[in-house]
Amino acid sequence: MRLTKITSARLPCLIEMNDQNYSMKTIIIYTSKHGTTEKVAIAIAEKLKETHEVTLCSLNKNAQPDISNFDTVILGTPIYAGQASKKMKVFCQTHESILLQKKTGLFVCGMDPDKNKQEQELSNAYSEALRKQAAATGFLGGAFLFELMNFFERFIIKRIVKTTTSVERIENEAVERFVGKLM
Repeated sequence: MRLTKITSARLPCLIEMNDQNYSMKTIIIYTSKHGTTEKVAIAIAEKLKETHEVTLCSLNKNAQPDISNFDTVILGTPIYAGQASKKMKVFCQTHESILLQKKTGLFVCGMDPDKNKQEQELSNAYSEALRKQAAATGFLGGAFLFELMNFFERFIIKRIVKTTTSVERIENEAVERFVGKLM
């Protein structure tokens, strides 16, 4: 396998180039504030790269990636205060007609332990049409990374969640199930 990393601001996507010619081309488009959603996107890419040509693309660096040449599009967004990333919402609204013609996977990363709230956050993040059409959807866990938060974020988390240290709860089994639905 040949791996080409493209990470500068001018070339914002990480492209996994496999030596074999796979029939499935997949792009994983995500937003990430502190790196957890990016970490989950990379974990998904690692699991798919044996059978798919995978491209990772951050909306933080490339707001309008071209998805026309991909068979599968996976979208991932963090949830903050119950809301998905505005960049992801705009991307989905702008590209919904194309996305509805593709095999898609939709995931969110967040820290709410309540399953009903997780489902609501997933529903709020993506349109009903996208959720119905998706081959896979999932709430894949999250993290509170105090060392990366600003003062206000730390203050809110300390008050609401009652924790003062970094916590990571990426749901590896949920990631496995999510990827399995896309294979």
